[in-house]
Amino acid sequence: MDIQSLPQPEELPSKMRTHPTVIQMYQRQAENHSQSHLEQSLDATWLRELCLQAGADDVGFVALHRAEVADQRAEILANAPFGQTLISIVCRMNREPVRSPARSIANAEFHHVNEHLTAISHRIAAQLEQQGIRAMNEVVGFPMEVTRLAEGRKPYVISHKPIAVAAGLGHMGIHRNVIHPRFGNFILLDTIVIGAEVSAEDHPIAYNPCLECKLCVAACPVGAISPEGKFDFQACSTHNYREFLGGFKEWVDTVADSPSADAYQEQVTPAETLSLWQSLAFKPNYKAAYCMAVCPAGEDVIGPYLTDRKKHVQTVVKPLQDKVEPVYVHEGSAAEAHVRRRFHHKTVRLVRQ
Repeated sequence: MDIQSLPQPEELPSKMRTHPTVIQMYQRQAENHSQSHLEQSLDATWLRELCLQAGADDVGFVALHRAEVADQRAEILANAPFGQTLISIVCRMNREPVRSPARSIANAEFHHVNEHLTAISHRIAAQLEQQGIRAMNEVVGFPMEVTRLAEGRKPYVISHKPIAVAAGLGHMGIHRNVIHPRFGNFILLDTIVIGAEVSAEDHPIAYNPCLECKLCVAACPVGAISPEGKFDFQACSTHNYREFLGGFKEWVDTVADSPSADAYQEQVTPAETLSLWQSLAFKPNYKAAYCMAVCPAGEDVIGPYLTDRKKHVQTVVKPLQDKVEPVYVHEGSAAEAHVRRRFHHKTVRLVRQ
């Protein structure tokens, strides 16, 4: 409770009125009545500087009543009923690790920045709380509300991408990643819900940084992005999230249904077993994210691409296209047909779920 909204002392039970903590709270109310940080509207410049000092690379503010977040409002308020404003935070990733064909290198960068951003959001929320401002820092990626998948519901509380767009931190490219005007799509996002209004909000930028160069179309191993901009979410998630959620459940079912080690190895190769062990022992590994790796958009990113587009294709796009790897698809799907037609050197692996 904000100390400005404390009840009158006589409204409290008699034993509570004389409790040291209660007495201290009323003293603080009297002493701090005029403090600016406890006013209803926070100064946007002060709040932005707080976030940047905490380590964010960029930040934007969106009121919870805005139309852009209407479809998320009820769930956000169910988890943070005090919510009035959303703070959208960007942290950039190092580009070259994400571009590496070695997925261990790319995934290490994702996880490192994920942890970094989680710590930054926690730091911001803690500093606001110390100022008497209620704040809930959300998770960047995983863990999630995975049990809701069985109910056909999204497994996360807040969708960071549309909030980042509303906060002026970029627009969605045809690959469905947010492209920051400066950092490109080499970013991770988080959101903090706060119980205060902010003196100035941010709004979507006037242009989309996406170049529509179609390199993401060329690099995607399952053809999830069409040249016309359509997106096959199932094809993307089936492959890229193979060792998350549904893929893990299928592996458990395979182990349970296998009468022997030989029978198990007929369905799961030793390499796949080791890869899953790596995800379980360390952190889940994305299988691709090649669309993000090849994207040349963004002020800090575009220079080498404009200077020599052929070199960008040869050194960034081709190594990912040429990578020999299993690709996970549903039998009879457009994704299976795409792999067999476009990537003869990649191994088609059919999944059941």
